[in-house]
Amino acid sequence: MLLSVMLQAAAASVGVSKLGAALGAGIVVIGAGLGIGKIGCSAMEAIARQPESASDIRMSMIIAAALIEGVALLAVVVCLLVFFV
Repeated sequence: MLLSVMLQAAAASVGVSKLGAALGAGIVVIGAGLGIGKIGCSAMEAIARQPESASDIRMSMIIAAALIEGVALLAVVVCLLVFFV
């Protein structure tokens, strides 16, 4: 199915790079959402097991989520640059 979409895009004189950039941006956003969801789930489980260390776990969770968000934003910007340039 993906191959037929790519062939139709190439036939319609739309660059395959633009299709790849759009797919790349979508995959990056999905991956970042899954990663941040996994971090949140694990942090909540850890806080439930050891409530006394909630502040340390929460801080680590926020730092990890920010790093994932930064990488996802960079990847989306690169995909958009490929799409528009």
